[in-house]
Amino acid sequence: MSDNTKETIEFDVNMNAGILYDYMLYHIYRSPIGIIGTVVGMLLLANYFRGRELLYLIFGIIVVFYLPVNLYTSSKRQMLMVESYKSPLHYTLSEEGIRVSQGELDQGHEWGRVIKAVATSKSIFLYTGKNVATIFPRKDMGDQTESVIRMISRYVEPGKVKIRF
Repeated sequence: MSDNTKETIEFDVNMNAGILYDYMLYHIYRSPIGIIGTVVGMLLLANYFRGRELLYLIFGIIVVFYLPVNLYTSSKRQMLMVESYKSPLHYTLSEEGIRVSQGELDQGHEWGRVIKAVATSKSIFLYTGKNVATIFPRKDMGDQTESVIRMISRYVEPGKVKIRF
């Protein structure tokens, strides 16, 4: 590659409820409310198994399963309500940053705005705010996934990147 050629990676993201659910699960279970809810639910279930009090079992199940079920229904609802999820989003990654386009919309931001880059087995999330992330599903990146991870690792500060190949 010559010095005049700039590396760019392009791919389309077809958002669906499963992708949103993966993001929501990751996000909530790494927050204090998700951790506390899980611990409380497990303690209630443990108390049921110690003393066989049916109330502990009922409340334990409610606490443990409420959050994932609620997140799933929220992801389904968002897919129906958010117009931009109904058409593919086209992403272009380059040394300048990340651009997203869809129809007439064309927006971008510099790599310096990324405050955290993390991944699950299904997606890569680039946080630009506490509750704001760009989602790159691995299935949509296809064989470019490794190149995307390398680019993120090159342009985002190392302490902010928590992605494994």
